[in-house]
Amino acid sequence: MTTSVLNDHSLLSPADLLRQVESLQAQLTELSQEVNFLRRRDETLNYSIARIDEELRLAARLQQDFLPKTLPQVGPIHFHTLFRPAGYVSGDLYDVMRLDEKSVGFYMADAVGHGMPAALLTMFIKNALVTKQITPDGYRLLTPSETMSRLNESMIEQNLSAATFATAIYGMIDTTNLIVSFARGGHPHPMLMRSDGSVLALEADGGLLGVFAGEPYEQQAVQLRQGDRLFIYSDGVEVAFSADQSIDPERWRQELIARREMSSEQLLIDFAERLDASSGSLAPKDDLTMIIVEVR
Repeated sequence: MTTSVLNDHSLLSPADLLRQVESLQAQLTELSQEVNFLRRRDETLNYSIARIDEELRLAARLQQDFLPKTLPQVGPIHFHTLFRPAGYVSGDLYDVMRLDEKSVGFYMADAVGHGMPAALLTMFIKNALVTKQITPDGYRLLTPSETMSRLNESMIEQNLSAATFATAIYGMIDTTNLIVSFARGGHPHPMLMRSDGSVLALEADGGLLGVFAGEPYEQQAVQLRQGDRLFIYSDGVEVAFSADQSIDPERWRQELIARREMSSEQLLIDFAERLDASSGSLAPKDDLTMIIVEVR
């Protein structure tokens, strides 16, 4: 028995045991260094993510500051809005502004893409949008067609990189005769809901902004009447009410018809609740924005 124990190769000499212990200690030291490196890397990543998150939150608040704080209600014309970014910041932007004593203007732009690049483009569009021309006698309101043409030329002249472009719509309402005129560039056609509940699309030709110089923008006008509501919206609204993320104007028209008995306030609340209840509401399919022009 003693001989077999002595001849057992599993028994190590003190020197061999010392070498194994030193090897294990070296491995433990190496693993400890790797753990410390990973911990420092995680701390750096967490810090960077926190900074990016804070910067995006600040950008979102700044973009909100560019939206109208109050909406002008002029005579029988009242405005209601819904603004839902898909992320921190939106590629959509809108405004409603008093142009003079009797005219109110509105516009909506939708930069192609999402996130910060699209949001930055909307800031450029806001700055480049011109609604008045200063004359020796005072000023002249530009027609929607002129405003859209100038906006397109500004984007072309800027020579923006990465083939950046956008859709937009600009319109103005004469509150004395209730005539609304508008021009659009690649933007969804506005929907007019008459007081009897019927809904029709208002069409006007015009290509995407920032693609072709000299692009013509057709101007259309329509007579509003008491009880009418005009819906201006980005294509994210149509996508939100689509099962396969496709744009279906007819489906969207039917959604409006189904809500024709609702007030404008109730309608926007219902849309918001529908979006929150739908699958993926925490990660919306697209930025979406809506303006309702109501004639009371």
